[in-house]
Amino acid sequence: MKRILILTGDAGEAQEIYYAKFRLEEEGWQVKIATTTARVFLSVVHDFEPGFDTYTEKPGYRVQADLGLDEVKPEEFDALVLPGGRAPEFLRNRSAAVAIVRHFLETGKPIGANCHGPLLLLAAGASKGRTMTSFPDLEPDLKQCGVVFVNQEVVVDGSIVTVRGWPDNGPWMREFVRMIKQS
Repeated sequence: MKRILILTGDAGEAQEIYYAKFRLEEEGWQVKIATTTARVFLSVVHDFEPGFDTYTEKPGYRVQADLGLDEVKPEEFDALVLPGGRAPEFLRNRSAAVAIVRHFLETGKPIGANCHGPLLLLAAGASKGRTMTSFPDLEPDLKQCGVVFVNQEVVVDGSIVTVRGWPDNGPWMREFVRMIKQS
């Protein structure tokens, strides 16, 4: 049975956490959620309101983390999911989180990153020469790190699948599941 790790936390995007979790469980795979400590954290819902220049943030669902960062043994997992929201912004400053992501990069295991999830990929060193997408407002950040940014619903580059945000959840999991099945 495949084992998948979701790395997220406070202010992680609810639709990206739960859509990935349920879709991967639907395949019969075991999914574990990790954040700073094994506890309940609050996700958020980012939405697009008429008249707003950027997205809005509302409280989302409570999410039970199965593992704290220090409990994660990345070698025990077959793939990694990096939901967006604001969680990647603070997790990229946690050395344990960056080390987990780096393990998946160095071993070539599948990684699915959504919205702001690529911030963790950049922190772990996945940049120069890679092609990715993300929430479009991160384009300057990705380009600054040497990433070729493409604004489209899904980008597959080696073992990494990236999408712009929760509206692209379907294409994200379609490509990610395909990649896991081939690994």
